[in-house]
Amino acid sequence: MKLYLPLIVLLLSACSGLPPAVRDAQVINISYEQVSQDVDGYEYTPVRWGGVIIDVENQEDESFVQIMFHPLDSYGRPQLYRAGEGRFVIKSPEFLDPVIYVTDRRITVAGVIEGQIERMVGQKHIFVPLINSSAIHLWPVEYRNNSDYCRHRGLGGGFRGIGGYRGYW
Repeated sequence: MKLYLPLIVLLLSACSGLPPAVRDAQVINISYEQVSQDVDGYEYTPVRWGGVIIDVENQEDESFVQIMFHPLDSYGRPQLYRAGEGRFVIKSPEFLDPVIYVTDRRITVAGVIEGQIERMVGQKHIFVPLINSSAIHLWPVEYRNNSDYCRHRGLGGGFRGIGGYRGYW
């Protein structure tokens, strides 16, 4: 039994997916809706939020990433099957390359709510929560659309399924 315990611990830790800096951050579980209704009331509150990248803006000393908020699952992955609740922006002191931080990529961030920031959406000015990030995790592309990944590989029927057709369920 002693031999199996380290193996089980290793396998369970491999399933978590988040790096320790994001996973172990001391955060308060606050919904996006609560914060968006009273951003100033939650200033300096540590959170772990996620979603999909909308835009990246790099300035000389910092980068800003605009994100469509989606609730996180138990592994910290944004749940894209649930409706996006609104936008928020993360601020990072590091250069975040727009080739890596591309639109529609899943992201999870740990940080502190710093207030709100103004953004343009079309011709409209909006104010969204601003998070000063302490840790950022980009999810691998294969997690982005897991149901399509499985369906296109024809689970149980090989890559093309039976008779050369894809194995759609």
